[in-house]
Amino acid sequence: MTSLPSRLPLTNAIALAAAMLPMSALAAQDTVTPESVVSSYADVAQATYADALSAAEQLDERIEAFLEAPSDETLMAAREAWIEARVPYQQSEVFRFGNPVVDDWEGQLNAWPLDEGMIDYVASDDYQHELGNSGATANIVANTSIQVGGETLDVSDITPELLAGLNEIGGSEANVATGYHALEFLLWGQDLNGFESGNGERPASDYMSGDDCTHGHCDRRRAYLGAASDLLVDDLEWMVAQWSPDQQDNYRQELLSEPAKEGLRRILFGMGSLSLGELAGERMKVALEANSYEDEHDCFSDNTHNSHFYNGLGVQNVYLGHYESLDGSITQGPSLSDLVAQQDPELDATLRHELEASMAELADLKEAAEAEDSPMAFDMMIAPGNEQGAEMINEAILALVTQTVSIEKAAGSLGVTSLQPDDAGHSF
Repeated sequence: MTSLPSRLPLTNAIALAAAMLPMSALAAQDTVTPESVVSSYADVAQATYADALSAAEQLDERIEAFLEAPSDETLMAAREAWIEARVPYQQSEVFRFGNPVVDDWEGQLNAWPLDEGMIDYVASDDYQHELGNSGATANIVANTSIQVGGETLDVSDITPELLAGLNEIGGSEANVATGYHALEFLLWGQDLNGFESGNGERPASDYMSGDDCTHGHCDRRRAYLGAASDLLVDDLEWMVAQWSPDQQDNYRQELLSEPAKEGLRRILFGMGSLSLGELAGERMKVALEANSYEDEHDCFSDNTHNSHFYNGLGVQNVYLGHYESLDGSITQGPSLSDLVAQQDPELDATLRHELEASMAELADLKEAAEAEDSPMAFDMMIAPGNEQGAEMINEAILALVTQTVSIEKAAGSLGVTSLQPDDAGHSF
């Protein structure tokens, strides 16, 4: 495993994939073992989470600066840091679906959709929330106690520990009090534009003091934003430690002590499940078929196209045994691609091509959303009657489904049978 300065800008997935091809081909000249691939996978995981932590720390600093001097400029700087923090975290989601330590933890960081009225004020005339959720309008910011599920809860002292304990309170998964999307809502506010252009427009004055405070309870809103940001950093510090090669009795050591075939199963199951059930299904198919901007992943900031893109890149990273950090450094080593190529070179070439194809489709979504002229964000793509948007999303879904079939074939070539990636109950 090596770390070296990167010469590959992470702006074009196709260029990145093409640049990686000779590297893997050279590695394949030497015999790659399942054990070396699992170890390399753990290195890529550690690098990805370390990058996510670094970006979260930068976000935390920007939030602190904003709270010290709320203004349009400091709010914009915090929003920009949030968007950048999503880049490494979304690539880390490929480590879900098979690594129990991640599955048991990630809900505190990235749970969605959320009923944002549990956190703060919402526009009451057009607020869509989970039916029957008594916490949907609890408004922690405005109240020192809330009633959820017949229980009265003291929320007078807003701390990271309190917020962590409020997740899924009352038995509703929509009661999300922490993580990236809680921070997103606190920085942007609701997106009230429906299928039209525009994201949330929360004013900086929501965090000002005295007569400058808008929407009331600014001190509690400030406390909430600071506590949620601190908790995000703490959670990521814990996960980085779980993958560290310098610590004993952590998840990395547990994974490496398993038979190598079990490690390969976890790797391939994570790739297939993120590709199929989560990204193609929950994050794209559901929103498109229901024409529901409430099911948009980054719905307050309109950053959904980036979240989808970097999810896809995470899958490609794992197959190629490669990660490029925000600072440009590269982590790479023996890869699944090398291992599959030793057994079935044609299948390896096919899967590489399909990964490039899915990244091209996701890049199209990203390009459309970020176009200088007439940008089309994801919530505009899923609007009823938007045939162009629907076609782009369906092409991305099809590419993800296609690569999942080859991921299952790759598993079979390595002796990992009955992989059955999580389809989240969707039919494709």
